[in-house]
Amino acid sequence: MLGRRQKLNLQFLQIVDAFLLVASFWSAHWFRFNGHGFGLFDSPILPFSEFQWLLFVLIPFGPICLHAQGFYEHAERKTVGRSLGQLGRAAIFLGLIIALSAYFFKLRVDSRAVMPIFAAFATVLILVREWITVGNYRRAVRSGRIRERVLLVGTAADMLAFRSTLTPSEIMEIEMADDVDITTRSMADFVESVHQHTPERVIFVGSHGELGRLQEYIGACETEGVESWLSADFMQTAIARPDFDHFGGRPMLVFRTAPSVSWALFLKHLFDRVIAVVIVAAFSWLFVIIALAIKLTSKGPVIFRQARGGKNGRPFSMFKFRTMRTDAEMQREELQRFNVMSGPVFKVENDPRVTAIGRFLRKTSLDELPQLFNVLLGDMSLVGPRPLPMYEVERIEATAHRRRLSMKPGITCLWQISGRNNVTSFDRWVALDLEYIDNWSPLLDVRILLKTIPVVLFGWGAK
Repeated sequence: MLGRRQKLNLQFLQIVDAFLLVASFWSAHWFRFNGHGFGLFDSPILPFSEFQWLLFVLIPFGPICLHAQGFYEHAERKTVGRSLGQLGRAAIFLGLIIALSAYFFKLRVDSRAVMPIFAAFATVLILVREWITVGNYRRAVRSGRIRERVLLVGTAADMLAFRSTLTPSEIMEIEMADDVDITTRSMADFVESVHQHTPERVIFVGSHGELGRLQEYIGACETEGVESWLSADFMQTAIARPDFDHFGGRPMLVFRTAPSVSWALFLKHLFDRVIAVVIVAAFSWLFVIIALAIKLTSKGPVIFRQARGGKNGRPFSMFKFRTMRTDAEMQREELQRFNVMSGPVFKVENDPRVTAIGRFLRKTSLDELPQLFNVLLGDMSLVGPRPLPMYEVERIEATAHRRRLSMKPGITCLWQISGRNNVTSFDRWVALDLEYIDNWSPLLDVRILLKTIPVVLFGWGAK
């Protein structure tokens, strides 16, 4: 489905699914509430008014979680199994948001049976909605109702290359009314073709050398009042993903190598802050104990602050519990010959500057706890590339290595769960960070967080 119509269709489906989630939840409560009277359940539950707060979670976050799992993409080519998998993963995230909301705002979910009943009802209704949607789409394709008449304009070679990249779905949705070769046909021929075929849009394809000539044809489309689409294939990139945005009133072609602004990224930042607040509140006693232990066993401040490279290399002050003597930075040059890391990173095994309590804190990763306040300040995320000290960032020589700075740094990452200090190659470290950036998704963050738990508990890879 082309253009803005695809976006509007997505928004419509998300509104419908939000309504279906509400209907499923109301039906689940009705079934549980009345099921007690029919002997299906042992005890009664509170009326629906006591559960209404859940609607404020289901309506916005239900469609967002589905969208984050790719539920709305290529529905006509999906199997039921794939749809069920996407629904299951979305349900996990939605359940986590509900649980956090209940804990953080001290809200009640008295009947646990309501939620699995709701999940079953919602799964059936959304699958039925998807089945109906796909059926309507296929009938519309067969009847030609959604086919759009298109003119293709460019050189013969460019038009042939463009046609070879069309997917079966795209071929079904467009009707190529005419090919206008700008090397053999005049502007008058093009305008006549527009009048004859009355296309919904004109697609222009060409190399950067043809942009000057194509601009004349785009101007003719403007005069004729016909949409003109310019293919950006003339800008070849290996990693960056092209997208369009606006700067003021100017249209901009954007090439991004990191996740762009989206609801999924918004959820990541929201999730970061909620989890950080919960952990700080739940383990405030541990912060106090660690602070006292540091203060009583060595001289100096409890919190160590250091300028680290944040997103895009912008410096910020990162917090850690102090694990070294106060003169540690002055001794760094003396220990440089014992550095076990390649590249700009400095690490020493059995570092003599580390205090006794500091060794324990590093082994258990408890020294990282104050970074939760960096998360609350927005400088860091729970998951992301580990931030390097600014003096190490400035020593990065390979341009490709700087791409790890394109995403907000985190407390844990793939490097953290892959042996940490056992990884002595900076190239390997960067490769893990870029793997995370290129494949980022909310589910990947959850997997890394879950794998971080045993790493911290058992001190795997820590020194």
